[in-house]
Amino acid sequence: MKESEHVCCGGIQVGQQVPDFELETYEPSDYGFGKMSLKALREAGKWTVLVFYPADFTFVCSTELGDLADEHENLKKAGAEVITVSTDTVYTHLAWKQAEKFLEKAKYSMAADRTGKVSRLFGVYDEKTGLALRGTFIISPSGTLVASEVNFYNVGRNAKELLRKVQASVYVAAHPAEACPARWEQGAKTLTPGPELVGKVYDALK
Repeated sequence: MKESEHVCCGGIQVGQQVPDFELETYEPSDYGFGKMSLKALREAGKWTVLVFYPADFTFVCSTELGDLADEHENLKKAGAEVITVSTDTVYTHLAWKQAEKFLEKAKYSMAADRTGKVSRLFGVYDEKTGLALRGTFIISPSGTLVASEVNFYNVGRNAKELLRKVQASVYVAAHPAEACPARWEQGAKTLTPGPELVGKVYDALK
């Protein structure tokens, strides 16, 4: 499919409040089905990471969800709850998890957005295919969308970069006077914006 052929609706923007929603889930940790609620995650003080992808039993998606599984424990340690989302059913999620070796270590919730309602909310629903683009969204415990990334079907994402962005978002939420520079990682220097920093950023990071 060519990039020019896809049609997506507009979605919620960074800095806006995300309205509550619920999705049915397959839960690999206990081999059962459940539900996720953004309201419940907010009330639990969790950061929410939504990872939309086109479809189960596809190619790039298998590598992405395997990569995400490798960083899942680190994301949990950062205070984030990870939910993958596609327009497949929870039964297809279960079958894919059992069949695909890339998903052997996956323990995050796998949500089913069968109607595309939540995919439309975030602006990643492709009206021509009924699939979701590769969208990643980080939501703060207060319900604010703080980061978004959307890729087309043929480019996979990097879970280590997702972890870095979650850790940076958590840090600046706790230290609102500071900002994280490019390639910031935990323990690295941050910036404190102000008149004295103008034209001196390079020096401040050395």
